[in-house]
Amino acid sequence: MILETKRLRLRPLSLGDYERIEELAGDYDVAKTTSNIPHPYPKGSAKDFIRNVLEAANKGKLVIFAITLRGTHEIVGLINIHVNQANNRGELGYWIGKPFWGTGYGTEAATAVLTIGFKELKLNKIYAQAFTSNPGSWRIMEKIGLTYEGTLKQHIYRFGEYFDLAVYGIVREDFK
Repeated sequence: MILETKRLRLRPLSLGDYERIEELAGDYDVAKTTSNIPHPYPKGSAKDFIRNVLEAANKGKLVIFAITLRGTHEIVGLINIHVNQANNRGELGYWIGKPFWGTGYGTEAATAVLTIGFKELKLNKIYAQAFTSNPGSWRIMEKIGLTYEGTLKQHIYRFGEYFDLAVYGIVREDFK
């Protein structure tokens, strides 16, 4: 599945994307905004990451896209929905490479994927989480219509410290 927005093309990942993923995700400022991107990013390990997410996608557990620029096809980040079929909900996750922060690409991509989650996947709820110290991420959630549901105190231990997570969500009946 390929999604196109005004400025972006969201497409499936391929093994050939591994170097660009390592380049962008390997930036400490990107890694520290996530709960699972390693830093330093081990050379070549994005190949295993891509294989694992493609396997999860084939099993219906994940929908994942490379976020690329429409004109150049340059990867600027990744976005996904982890699907919980038993509860008919999905967790939205994304990261944008640091050179592209503040461009609105995250909001544009998240809007498209939220629509897929409700219209194509027929999910009842989509939620997302962000470090409370990462306003860029939770502002994206607010801009696409998710509402604040609460804070998980000291929920993630990362790089030697504990972080609170802000949780946002939206149910199908509130999706416009």
